[in-house]
Amino acid sequence: MRIVAEHLSYTYNARSPFETAALRDVSLTIEEGEFFGIIGHTGSGKSTFLQHLNGLIRLPSSLKHAKKQKKGGAETVLRVGEFDLTDKKTDFRALRRNVGMVFQYPESQLFAETVREDVAYGLKNFSPDMSEGEKNDAVRAALEVVGLNYDALKDRSPFELSGGQKRRVAIAGVIVTRPEVLVLDEPAAGLDPLGKREIMELLHRLHREWCRTIVFVSHDMDEIADNCTHVAVFSEGTVRYVLPPRELFARADELAALGLDVPLTAKLCAALKEQGIAIDCDLTAEDFADKVLSFAREKGRIA
Repeated sequence: MRIVAEHLSYTYNARSPFETAALRDVSLTIEEGEFFGIIGHTGSGKSTFLQHLNGLIRLPSSLKHAKKQKKGGAETVLRVGEFDLTDKKTDFRALRRNVGMVFQYPESQLFAETVREDVAYGLKNFSPDMSEGEKNDAVRAALEVVGLNYDALKDRSPFELSGGQKRRVAIAGVIVTRPEVLVLDEPAAGLDPLGKREIMELLHRLHREWCRTIVFVSHDMDEIADNCTHVAVFSEGTVRYVLPPRELFARADELAALGLDVPLTAKLCAALKEQGIAIDCDLTAEDFADKVLSFAREKGRIA
């Protein structure tokens, strides 16, 4: 499902003393099949944009008919696949079945008495006609794809599990409907380095086997460099850049002006360049290590 936003604006508490413009004329396209990253400082509009993608935040119902915003006269477009989110007649239930949303610390939203009930909850909303056997099969598949044993955990309380298991159960509860797009807000927040690596490996597995498109917000620039096909930079409610990580993190000074850092690999490449050593890599840790070792071999530094 291709995601297209054009001239998207959103204001919290409109026409009140607390009015705050969260999105300002945002235009952004995310192609089907991407592993897409979004970065930006706190309050830049990242999370507000994410919440538009499955209709948690809806545009004014009159927008489709008015067609033109008062300011600038530009038509607002927001499409996710075949779903037109500017149209009040859009089937938002079907949209949410196809666009799964995982919030920060999703384990805090676990609520049911058993793991099976928690994961199956989405099926009650989106697939009420499924038989119990079909639901059990769907829950089993969702738990297994996130690396958990269905038979061992299905009757256990989710609150008895480890932190990592809880997060996986929460993700299973979102993907159980097999959404085409999976949207995540800081999926590795609060995890140690091993936990972060495991979550990113899980997301790549889901990308290969389950959800065609992954969109996620992160403050970790190394995470972004290592995993994303493209990155959007949000600042003060606008999109400043949409670039592959390699091109984006070559703009270290511009990112610093927006209060953003660059990944460690970009810093190391810059430091080596000052010493007269040019390392041409895609800024992933793996490619950086390979290129440095290749350079060292060429210079006879290592066997």
